[in-house]
Amino acid sequence: MGTVTIGVSIAVPEPHGSRLQQLRAGFGDAAAHGIPTHVTLLPPTGIDAAALPAVEAHLGEVAAAGRPFPMRLSGTGTFRPLSPVVFVQVVEGGEACTWLQQRVREPSGPLARELQFPYHPHVTVAHGIAEAAMDRAFEELADYGAEWPCTGFALYEQGADGVWRKLREFPFGSAVVPPQGGHADRGSVSAH
Repeated sequence: MGTVTIGVSIAVPEPHGSRLQQLRAGFGDAAAHGIPTHVTLLPPTGIDAAALPAVEAHLGEVAAAGRPFPMRLSGTGTFRPLSPVVFVQVVEGGEACTWLQQRVREPSGPLARELQFPYHPHVTVAHGIAEAAMDRAFEELADYGAEWPCTGFALYEQGADGVWRKLREFPFGSAVVPPQGGHADRGSVSAH
């Protein structure tokens, strides 16, 4: 069956996903149209195609233990000079993303692997393009913001054409979306 290249990520929903993808292409990033806008949980990873059912079962278990959480993007950041990347920052939901990616890559699971760089949740908007274009991406999206309730993640496969395609979505185990801004309804307690 051979090997396949997979990735696990949280999709940035519409209209935000398409807008960021178009901006990324506009900065000159030729890969933009082949990469759905996302927050990575597992970077591109080669696996034996026969392992896909085990991978899907593992991801199903991770999703069942997960709960919806608010995601908020705001402003830009960069990994330069270590890596030629400009990104939109995850300012809310990052801890949940970190927990999820640790569960996805847990040492006893089928996707155990070391990362090239420490995990940092983000949405790439420019990668490997001219420095001037990277600077423009960093400046033009400095005021960018978006938020949505994250209710799951998805498994993607990279085709021979370099395009990433969704194989399966994994909704979290609870359908209850937490209130935005982290203010829980505490109810009333009366003392008599």
